[in-house]
Amino acid sequence: MDVGVIGIGPMGSGMARCLLRAGHKVTVYNRTRARAEALVTDGATVADSPAEAAAREVVITMLASDDAVEGLVFGAEGLLAGLPRGAAHIASGTMSLDLSKRLAEAHAGLGQDYLTATVLGRPPAAEAGKLFTMAAGPEALIERLRPVLEALGQRLFVVGTEPWQGNLVKLCCNFMIFSTIEQFAEVFALAQKGGVDRGMLYEVLTESFFSAPVHKNYGRMILDRAYEPPGGKLGLGAKDNRLMLEAGEELKVPLPFASILRDRFLASAARGDGEKDFCVIARRAEEDAGL
Repeated sequence: MDVGVIGIGPMGSGMARCLLRAGHKVTVYNRTRARAEALVTDGATVADSPAEAAAREVVITMLASDDAVEGLVFGAEGLLAGLPRGAAHIASGTMSLDLSKRLAEAHAGLGQDYLTATVLGRPPAAEAGKLFTMAAGPEALIERLRPVLEALGQRLFVVGTEPWQGNLVKLCCNFMIFSTIEQFAEVFALAQKGGVDRGMLYEVLTESFFSAPVHKNYGRMILDRAYEPPGGKLGLGAKDNRLMLEAGEELKVPLPFASILRDRFLASAARGDGEKDFCVIARRAEEDAGL
């Protein structure tokens, strides 16, 4: 298929390469043009505007925030202006439920299709085609775009018929990641204070009942205190946790642990950790323990 990709950051670049390897024609756009041009050797074409990148059968956005999405979708040279009638926008970044609903309404008003396909995995997984993709939208549209959706990663989950439901599932997954980081941070601090080797505890945890990839990957980062270079900066984690709290308020679901995580993110920002990986919130448990 003829695919546009808007947002060639650490995740978007890997996703674009996966599409190229699968045989799709790919046009890319990024506000920092050099990131888009880095994909030319892989076979991509560089667009001069979001509208040009969107003038395809389908366009994928992988953007870091609601502000970034709004800035590149709306406007004279935005995605909405360039996407043909009957073509589709796949939104893959983590965004608020409210913005996802507004995008669905805007696309419908122009005769364009819209769905979400959020992903699980860090940049190395995106490059390797190992992401898990969670699509939400009309069933017929998902089936029509399945060749693109399946090219993004190792497995496609269909999680809802309303696009915003995919954003909700993504927020739930990210909340579980942040909770895992906090759990590892607390048990590592407790074990260390009790004279237990952190590496041994990690081995017990990840080679027994707790062998899930999220435990192995994030547990290893916390064990090694590998907070630089960041796979996802502190601000991105804080933003996603804030969106989780907003979703809880909208749906009237108390999320007390998300409030604890909010304070971890705030404390980390206050200590100057904004450029580090969001796993750096694990330092706060060490500090609380006097380590």
